[in-house]
Amino acid sequence: MPAQVHIIGAGLAGSEAAWQLASRGVAVKIFDMKPQRFSPAHKNADFAELVCSNSLRSDDAAHNAVGLMHEEMRRFGSLIMRCADACKVPAGGALAVDRNGFARMVTEQLRQHPLIEIVAREITEFPSAEAPLTIIATGPLTSADFIDAILRQVDRQSLSFYDAIAPVVYKDSIDFTKAWYQSRYDKGDKFDYINCPLNKEQYYHFVEALLAAEKMPFHDFEEPHYFDGCLPIEVMAERGVDTLMFGPMKPVGLTNPHMSEKPYAVVQLRQDNKEDTLRNIVGFQTKLKYGEQERIFRMIPGLEQAVFARLGGIHKNTFIRSPWLLNEYLQLKTQKNIMFAGQISGCEGYVESANVGMLAGYYASCLVNDKTPIVPPATTATGAMLRHLQDTTGDYQPMNINFGIFPTIQGEITANGKFRKIKGADRKEAYCKRALADFAQWLESIND
Repeated sequence: MPAQVHIIGAGLAGSEAAWQLASRGVAVKIFDMKPQRFSPAHKNADFAELVCSNSLRSDDAAHNAVGLMHEEMRRFGSLIMRCADACKVPAGGALAVDRNGFARMVTEQLRQHPLIEIVAREITEFPSAEAPLTIIATGPLTSADFIDAILRQVDRQSLSFYDAIAPVVYKDSIDFTKAWYQSRYDKGDKFDYINCPLNKEQYYHFVEALLAAEKMPFHDFEEPHYFDGCLPIEVMAERGVDTLMFGPMKPVGLTNPHMSEKPYAVVQLRQDNKEDTLRNIVGFQTKLKYGEQERIFRMIPGLEQAVFARLGGIHKNTFIRSPWLLNEYLQLKTQKNIMFAGQISGCEGYVESANVGMLAGYYASCLVNDKTPIVPPATTATGAMLRHLQDTTGDYQPMNINFGIFPTIQGEITANGKFRKIKGADRKEAYCKRALADFAQWLESIND
């Protein structure tokens, strides 16, 4: 059977879109440049490679927007969520995965599906108007040749920001006479996080070293525009010497068993693989030179003899201005046989990328069968993300899923007919309950 839909890129969005199409009986051809060519950040030949972190963030579907998105995707039959659940590693209330096992499982599932054909080839030209329906899901690291082709097609309406990668250390190189196991506020299993404490003098000495350290040059990159959700550790330090104490090095919710004195700051390390032989330094994505990383990060008590399995790095993220370029079905307004999905469409985050890929797969399955897709309600996490991709208000920027982009819930009418304002955790719970109820109705409507 000839492929009815082409997908360019086998990251999280492209992989999810392909699975949704094939699951609905639509033949798919995936084009991906790996293993013939790798981006500066990718090292694994498998699909759906995670490069910035192994965490898919909170898995709390009752009070958290990304946890809610997890649950919606599970209910939709998401390949990415099924593989993530199968490759889960301990991380408190977060969903973190063995990144290599996760990518391998996604790849195996796609290769084994009879309706999915995989072509290892880099695409450098923009698909013509006569091409099959094509989903462009090349991600934030789209190759230079293809991004140029895209920019020519969309009249160079694009933006970009920079995303940084945290270092990973071997767990057996951590000094547990200074470090200890504990999740913040004892949430989850105590072994989920390893903590390295700093006193006041050590903290300010560490920040001073960060600020004075040599950074990797940008070469042919432009002036960086970092996404606030993934700032390099040294950029955070530049915003004020105490910034890190209110960010990745906050000492709250932790008790050091080695001394009675409370730590002034704490560095946490989260499990990075299933065997728990590797730990990534939480929030320590960086642009420092490799030698500087080893020198400065070994200043952290407990990491003096740390052996690094991977040092931090940085890569450029590129995305189109979706609100002006795409319609509600993620189609290019000027060429309807082209769709965009994932981070290149302007969402931010692994989960969000896969979620938009999931939606693109559903939309594409409708379009090739001459059916009108049903748009998810904006009250759901899936619909709220789509709504953001269509928001022409102000200066468009990538966005993680959050309750701020949902239709507002102010309160409720009580049994005695009075209005009660909902606040805090109750309000978040109300968002999640409404979302899951509306998502269930949407699922029923598209499956009729």
